[in-house]
Amino acid sequence: MSGVTEWEPEAENWVRWARTPGHDAYWYYRDAFFELLPGPGARTIELGCGEGRVTRDLVERGHRVVGIEPAQTLAHHARDADAASAYVLADAAAVPCGAGDFDLVVAYNSLQVVADMRGTVREAARLLRPGGHLCLTVAHPAMDLGLFVETDRGTVFTVRPSYFESRRVEDTIGVDGLAITCRGWTYTLEDYMRALGDAGFVVEVLREPVPNEPTARYECWREVPLFLMARTRKLP
Repeated sequence: MSGVTEWEPEAENWVRWARTPGHDAYWYYRDAFFELLPGPGARTIELGCGEGRVTRDLVERGHRVVGIEPAQTLAHHARDADAASAYVLADAAAVPCGAGDFDLVVAYNSLQVVADMRGTVREAARLLRPGGHLCLTVAHPAMDLGLFVETDRGTVFTVRPSYFESRRVEDTIGVDGLAITCRGWTYTLEDYMRALGDAGFVVEVLREPVPNEPTARYECWREVPLFLMARTRKLP
């Protein structure tokens, strides 16, 4: 993730947000992501693990996981909730693990919030053995184009001026008494594809999932994709 200064002030808010079942989009999209993953290998690493919910779900599916997280409070909560995994306090672009140590790198909604997206993708390639996989979820570039607003014509998706300009995002979201401030950057589809290609990855599977259950809060995301998911493979 992007660093201690980004997520440390939001750590306790994020723990409450992420650990409230059914509260956010993760609960409606995670199945689509886990369907992309290869079976458990020798070792899996998650870059930007936060309070650890993705890592815990990976463990339940048979993976032996190392979680990387730069925010100390989030790493502490992750360790407390999961004694089976190792959690390392580090930046996702500079991981203190050896080259080729892992079969699978997971980046679930972290590439758009790290300080160095391209550097993090290169680090994922370094961590993987040849033929290993990087599986990722990012905010869909189409979603970054704008937002839904209520008008006299109903709910309309409005578009920002420039798709191609990467811009800073800082949004405070409040739902059912919980609030979180999310910070990151917008990227185009080409930005991600160039970063992957330059680091030696090929894309095996690309998905634009819809929520797995009908729910009013996420009904609009059946018309515009909220997430982009991919399974990529490191070339020999």
